[in-house]
This record gives sequence, structure tokens and C-alpha cells, in this order.
Amino acid sequence: MERDIFIERLTDILLRNHAITREEARTYREQFEGTDHDNFDEFLVDEGLVSKEDLLKALGAYYEVPSVDVTGYFFDHDLVCNFPKDFLLRNEIIPLMLDGDILVVAAADPDDSTLEPKIGKFVPNDIEFQVSLARDIADAVKEYYDKSPTEVQEDVDLDEERKEREEFERDGEEEEEY
Repeated sequence: MERDIFIERLTDILLRNHAITREEARTYREQFEGTDHDNFDEFLVDEGLVSKEDLLKALGAYYEVPSVDVTGYFFDHDLVCNFPKDFLLRNEIIPLMLDGDILVVAAADPDDSTLEPKIGKFVPNDIEFQVSLARDIADAVKEYYDKSPTEVQEDVDLDEERKEREEFERDGEEEEEY
């Protein structure tokens, strides 16, 4: 029931914003029911039916909060490190910035009344929400916390270079002693 209300209200907003037509709204709802997608909003973007920008604008209107595209966003290391990775993934949130005493957080469902108390267990700040796509939040969290193999390889290469340099310097010192 709640899902149906979300779909109805979101399509109404997309209609008002001229992102879709009335016929498209009806067709998209029907198509969504026949798919494996869990989220109507992501279905619209994945199928190329609505642009990401139009969808974020509509989600902002739906939740009555600003929308943000977290793809490529530069996250504050200290803020993100306040939260465990699994907590961020499970709650579909990621902290964006600290504005005075207010922590701005991107959330897939800013209306979730349990989020603020959960976040409050990690930080003492007042919380202000913005909306973003759940998949984009998850991707941002994973990208932030997961190291790519190339980063590890570079670290290994630097360690090997340092060891080789130290061995070379030691060999040079040994030759001088003779």
C-alpha cells in the first residue's frame, strides 16, 4: 500500500514537472509491476524512462528536501569515518557535510523516522536530510570504504622501492668499511 502511494505521488510530481506524460505514467507503472526491480524510482532511471536529474528533482519535491546526486561527490573523510560501512549501507545514507552544528546527510528515504536517532548514536549534531538514489548512495559508500586493487598495488610497489633503496644504501655502507 505504501509503495503504491509512493509510485502514485512520484508519477504525479513527474507529470507536473513535465518529465513524463499521463500515458507514460500509466505505462511505466504497469511495466514496473512486471519487472524484478525493487524500487520504482531506480526502475525509471535504469530503463531510461526518466533522466536522473528529473528523478532527483521529483524525489526532492516528494520528500520536501533538497536532492543531491552523490555520484562523484567529494566526501569529507572525517565525517564518513564516524560511521561503520555496514551502518551506512543498511540505512542507505551517507554524510555529506557539516554546516555549523548541522550534519547534512544524503538518504534514500529521508522520511524514515528511525534515521535521526540511529545517526545520533554516532554523532551529536542536528541532522538535515537530502534525498539521493539508494543505489548511488550504496555505490558511494562502497567506493569510499573499499580499496581498489590498483591502490594496494601502488602501496606494495612503494614499499618494495623503499626496501630496495635501503638495501642499496646498506650495501654502499658495507663497501666503504673495507
